[in-house]
Amino acid sequence: MKHWFKLVSVCVVLVSSLVSVPARSDDVPPIAAASNIKFALDEIANQFTQDTGRKVNVSYGSSGNFVAQIRHGAPFQLFLSADEKYIHQLQKYDASLGEGTLYAVGRLAIAAPKYSPLELDPELEGLKSLLKAGKLQRFAIANPDHAPYGERAREVLQGLGLWDSLKSKLIYGENVSQAAQFTVSGSTQGGLIALSLAIAPQFQAMGHYSVIPEELHTPLTQRMILTKKAGDTAKAFYQYLQSDSARQIFSDFGFGLPDRDASESVEAEPFQPETGN
Repeated sequence: MKHWFKLVSVCVVLVSSLVSVPARSDDVPPIAAASNIKFALDEIANQFTQDTGRKVNVSYGSSGNFVAQIRHGAPFQLFLSADEKYIHQLQKYDASLGEGTLYAVGRLAIAAPKYSPLELDPELEGLKSLLKAGKLQRFAIANPDHAPYGERAREVLQGLGLWDSLKSKLIYGENVSQAAQFTVSGSTQGGLIALSLAIAPQFQAMGHYSVIPEELHTPLTQRMILTKKAGDTAKAFYQYLQSDSARQIFSDFGFGLPDRDASESVEAEPFQPETGN
């Protein structure tokens, strides 16, 4: 009889070990994310909570600033950058786990408030005309010193020969989300912002946009990585961001999708843009 009780006890222990343990109520990891993915990531995070019962606390900002914060001890457990070069910078400081993975390829758009005199087109001919006529007063981009979308906006303007004549009229957003706010608030006549923000219903209620051709700037390969502070929920969210449902949401917001098997590849499934109204 004693042996039988011991056997039952062992079986109970084994069965208990196979049952998934729910996340602790206090396991709500802080996540650092580039501001260009705000609307997409908010939707993904909500779906993650519905599917798993776990929650995450996302802070949005510029990728360059997040690198500095994480280096100096910020408690972020997962970092989603708008440019993978910032992930590589973080790896040099031994603050991350592994190589991370690409999760999206970003796009730029020229956008303007609905009643702006700026005519929108992929090659920025409307911007050139307004500038030449002396009617352009202010134009918004993210700060190119630490915001990847600002860097690419500068690259586009330089490549089209507009940078020097436009510099004195530029309004810099601390990140691309703030640049988008400047773009539709009426404080500028337009701006170069993330397509993912221009697509959002919140933006389209106030402005319109045209997609910038990818060949006008170097790719915006967006990579994410777990930090050494990562707990179970952060790791689960990291995996969830690679799921079919998360990838579909990124695609819905205009992102290209990197090949699943090529963590270093910049190839992406094509996005068929439509000019916003």
